[in-house]
Amino acid sequence: MNYEIVNLEEKTVVGVSATTSNSNPKMGEIISGLWEKLYQGGVNAAIKNKVNEYAIGLYSDYTNDEYCITAGNEVSKADNKDLTVKIIPAGKYAKFSVHGHMEKAVAEAWGEIWQMDLDRSFTGDFEEYLNSDFDNADIDIYIALK
Repeated sequence: MNYEIVNLEEKTVVGVSATTSNSNPKMGEIISGLWEKLYQGGVNAAIKNKVNEYAIGLYSDYTNDEYCITAGNEVSKADNKDLTVKIIPAGKYAKFSVHGHMEKAVAEAWGEIWQMDLDRSFTGDFEEYLNSDFDNADIDIYIALK
């Protein structure tokens, strides 16, 4: 799977969060529940100061097997008191661009990424959904590197 190395500026993400792990049998349910809250629950419409309409799925706060996942949007200023605020640190990332069915393309890409020998920093990995076409999605996945 091809990728390019990019340097990113710090980003602020506002949205909804939960903690899970890859070994949690309810991981998929937890993650899809966050996306439902974001869209069907009206959270997306309530997020103030969005930089763009790209949804972000952020994986952060890695500890042993667990991590925090946040579904939200990049903002220029965090101004929602009732929502989670997370920082994507500035730094070096491996950028993977995928296209296809939103859930399948992302799941397949992560399956390959987990098998790769990347020098990961685990400071914040994220997916950026560049459109909302469920069957023909364009998604960039960024993996934080040391």
